[in-house]
Amino acid sequence: MKKHFIGALTALSLSCPVLASEGTLDQSANGYILLCAVLVLLMSIPAIGLFYAGLVRVKNVLSVLEQCLAICSIAILFWMVVGYSIAFSSGEHLLAPFTGNLDKVLLLSLTPDSLSGSLSEYTFFIFQAAFCAIASCLIVGALVERVRFSAILIGILLWMLLSYAPLAHMVWGGGFIDSTFAAYDFAGGDVVHINAAVAGIVGAFMLGKRSDLGKVNLAPHNLTLTYVGGGMLWLGWFGFNAGSELAADGISALAFINTAIAPATAALAWMGVEWIMYKKPSTLGTVSGVLAGLVAITPACAFVGPIGAVIIGAAAGVCCVWGVHGFKRLTGIDDSLDVFGIHGIGAIIGALLTGVFCDPSLGGAGFKGEWTSIGGQVYGQFMSIVITVIWSGIASVISFKVAGLITGGIRVSDEIEREGLDIAVHGERGYNL
Repeated sequence: MKKHFIGALTALSLSCPVLASEGTLDQSANGYILLCAVLVLLMSIPAIGLFYAGLVRVKNVLSVLEQCLAICSIAILFWMVVGYSIAFSSGEHLLAPFTGNLDKVLLLSLTPDSLSGSLSEYTFFIFQAAFCAIASCLIVGALVERVRFSAILIGILLWMLLSYAPLAHMVWGGGFIDSTFAAYDFAGGDVVHINAAVAGIVGAFMLGKRSDLGKVNLAPHNLTLTYVGGGMLWLGWFGFNAGSELAADGISALAFINTAIAPATAALAWMGVEWIMYKKPSTLGTVSGVLAGLVAITPACAFVGPIGAVIIGAAAGVCCVWGVHGFKRLTGIDDSLDVFGIHGIGAIIGALLTGVFCDPSLGGAGFKGEWTSIGGQVYGQFMSIVITVIWSGIASVISFKVAGLITGGIRVSDEIEREGLDIAVHGERGYNL
């Protein structure tokens, strides 16, 4: 058993390249990762858009879909222009622990023959671009129903530049977090979910509460859309997690099954808590549990065994119920669709428990770097969370402040908010019945 996990961990380390290298193209692996990239792109368009759109009121459904579509498009172009180079290039310079160089700006140095390990570097690029897109779209949920369209586009673009790409470098590109704290983050607990959740709650705080919060019924207008979006997110997440191995091997299979086990457990845990607390299990609660479990297993999926995935999923399902109720009451921030309550709390739980259940005696793949105990690994995980929260928080404040200065404020007028963003901003209705 010990040899198995040591071998698996070694294979994992060898199969996660961050820089182009000489080698031979593995056509099977390349095709597999291209398929996974499609699944991850599906998470942005249309999955997260549908999930969020069903949760807002009728007058704002199209605004949410349009925000996600536009932000996804911006993210892909940003990643081509400069994001990929910041995250996945290296060199000897003063800020090397925090950012790459500009060797790969506009992908000018890449050709169809360029390799990243055994993959075409174009394949690695688009797979990572899809990650940037979904991370950016997640922020939308915290800001819906009152954010200025131009402001959210500019603000999130700046956040990609100041936060997402540098943190991707620090965690996956051999930068500060990886080299100093040896923290596990297989598919984006820090880089994607905590990063986006912090940006969301910072943006929500700067926006202020919706003007009619607590005065009118803000119930979701179409939970069927949310259900469909949630199901598509789960489907896409298999590409998100299993694809992060960058090879079709046993580690990828482990990540795949853990991506089934953890959200299934979290869904039932959330449903059970609601059933006990409110006497009725809700579809919204259960699909939220699925999302909480997916988020929590993301940093852990290749490093823990199935039993670890069950425990992580159960913990996420229970803790994220508090995240969307207790945490919101505690802060008083109108995080409209509970981005921090699910993605922030879920990813923190998952990151910390990765440090526990990676222990080989608990069915895990072993400790990372020089860590030799659960305590050491959990410390590394904790520090990665702290750095991500601080970095993303500062970057988010700067991003939304600058966006507000450029656009004349990040919030729409009271009149537009009352009318709804669909008609007032986009001149369309979600439904013409």
